[in-house]
Amino acid sequence: MGLFKKKDPIVEVEKALDHEVHEMEHDIQADVDAVMKKYDRESNTRIWEGAPKIALRVLMSAFSIYCILMTLFSKALPERRLSLFLGFIIIIGYLVYPARKGAARVNHVPWYDWILMVLGAGSFFYFAINAFSIIQLATKLQPIHIVIGTIGILVLIELCRRCVGLPILCVLCALLIYTFYNQLSWDPSFYKALKNIVYKLFYTTSGVIGTPVSVCYTYIVLFIIFGAFLERTGIANFFISFANRLAGWSSGGPAKVAVISSALCGMVSGSSVGNTVTTGSVTIPMMKKTGYKPEFAGAVEAAASTGGQIMPPIMGAAAFLMAEYMNIPYAQVAVKAILPALLYFTGIFIAVHLEAKKLGLKGMPKSEMVPWSSLAKQAYLIIPLALLIWLVSSGTRTMQFSAAVSILAAIVVGFLNKDERLTFGKIVEALEAGAKGAITVAVACAMAGMIAGCITVTGLASILINAIVQMAGDATMIGLLLTMICCIILGMGVPTTANYCIMASTCAPILVQMDFPLVAAHFFVFYFGIVADITPPVALAAYAGAAIAKANPMKTGINATKLAVAAFIVPYIFAYSPAMLFDNVSSAFEVVQIVVSALIGLFGVAAALNGFVYKKIPMLFRLAMAAGGLCMMIPGTVTDLAGLLLVGAIVAYQYLSNKRASASAAA
Repeated sequence: MGLFKKKDPIVEVEKALDHEVHEMEHDIQADVDAVMKKYDRESNTRIWEGAPKIALRVLMSAFSIYCILMTLFSKALPERRLSLFLGFIIIIGYLVYPARKGAARVNHVPWYDWILMVLGAGSFFYFAINAFSIIQLATKLQPIHIVIGTIGILVLIELCRRCVGLPILCVLCALLIYTFYNQLSWDPSFYKALKNIVYKLFYTTSGVIGTPVSVCYTYIVLFIIFGAFLERTGIANFFISFANRLAGWSSGGPAKVAVISSALCGMVSGSSVGNTVTTGSVTIPMMKKTGYKPEFAGAVEAAASTGGQIMPPIMGAAAFLMAEYMNIPYAQVAVKAILPALLYFTGIFIAVHLEAKKLGLKGMPKSEMVPWSSLAKQAYLIIPLALLIWLVSSGTRTMQFSAAVSILAAIVVGFLNKDERLTFGKIVEALEAGAKGAITVAVACAMAGMIAGCITVTGLASILINAIVQMAGDATMIGLLLTMICCIILGMGVPTTANYCIMASTCAPILVQMDFPLVAAHFFVFYFGIVADITPPVALAAYAGAAIAKANPMKTGINATKLAVAAFIVPYIFAYSPAMLFDNVSSAFEVVQIVVSALIGLFGVAAALNGFVYKKIPMLFRLAMAAGGLCMMIPGTVTDLAGLLLVGAIVAYQYLSNKRASASAAA
């Protein structure tokens, strides 16, 4: 035996390649983390290492388990349960989120954060312990109660600034100022005004512990934890591989893959920005490699990820909230969401396809895709999701029970996945992620509760409703436009579930008052609250996609808005034609007619915005195409025929003209 072994050159090459792949993956992950920290406030967290990190993970895991057990078994007074919940949220919230972005000191919490944490959590714990006696006092609160309530509200607002962002706070602060002004106009005593406001916003179910937080505590947290476990089963990779196999081979395939995979992953994630970054780190480089411009690649991912929030059956957990707010079975919500979601993604699909044809892009070779046989072997990964849908839809079990069983199913499935096997460390990681996700949603829901409380205290809801109704008059379209603007402003930077809570309590009543059907009103405000993530100037999902694509943020935002044009049109269709939501359906033909005309209309608008069908479309024809597409979306046989004539004539002219040009070139 020699002292020196001969090195196998093949083995050495394989080692070098493995090292390069590892380095590349590390760089990609670093980029993803940087983007998340910049555009997703949930990712701007403190740095913990060593024993403090372990202690925090244990604390957050314990909180997730506490939420599961309390939700399933606790029968305590709602005020007590919700106050305890928010007290724990404040503790872990201040341990996770620093006061400023970019705080880099390891294992460091400044003294003022400890004070805020103790005072804020202590305020809610005090209310929880003394809930019964304080409820009996009603408006006869003592000064100490006012001080405690004020501290609790202010500490919660500061936590909102850290983990949710400023847009919702600007709205809340404006409403608080107006509420003080309103109270002082009745009685000039500042103390009495403060007492009334603190009583309503802190000690009753018309404020921080209102319906949004109650629903968050009862349902949403469990679904957040379920989503965290589902992600760690490897289902995201399965969705991407499935989408690749389904559409990767076609013209401009990677962009279509991004649309499908983001729709599937987005409905579980509950965050447009988070989904854009995680799936976009895979799909955006693929699109750029194929030949798409960076700003278009980032826009496709952002638009598709945002659309994932409206994709049934989960809809970022908003589906369960909608069932609660509208008092209809969950299964009905999921069914009603199908057609609008399909139209939304069809619109993006059409735009992507036309862009690919315009650029002459090809698809991916099938040899680079995961075989169908391998995908079939991984199909068991969707069992937890299917089980959740079946349990909730059956109506025989509570949502809490259904979510808990689905979490257990996800754990079992995770153990079965040999490629990404679930370990004890991943279980702790999922529980930790669930707790972290609960912070932002709970805080945003608390802000939504206070917004609703301010509106109730001041009577602003009826004032706003009457003002918009009067401005609109008989022109309901104006009312819809004004409501749309309100939703986009209120939805800026807010997570999906909290977004809907805000819209349901503030904007939906406006449309109900204008005699729009309840279901159509809630879907309308939900859609426009969500598209705030891709609508400049605060288009966080689009900006996150731009950062990954290394593209101009504003151009990416504009492209995302163009791609998601369906999200700006479809809500108006079902507002005037609720049959699209399977509401007040007179016949099956009515639904078919609406869907077909909407599809043709979307094609017309998408082609007009893209400027290409078979060849480049002149500007005059683009305007006519857009007009025809919009006509197809206006309910009525006359408008449908006019739109069909315009769109059909231009497409036919494009086809014949292109055919003649090809024949001339061949000759």
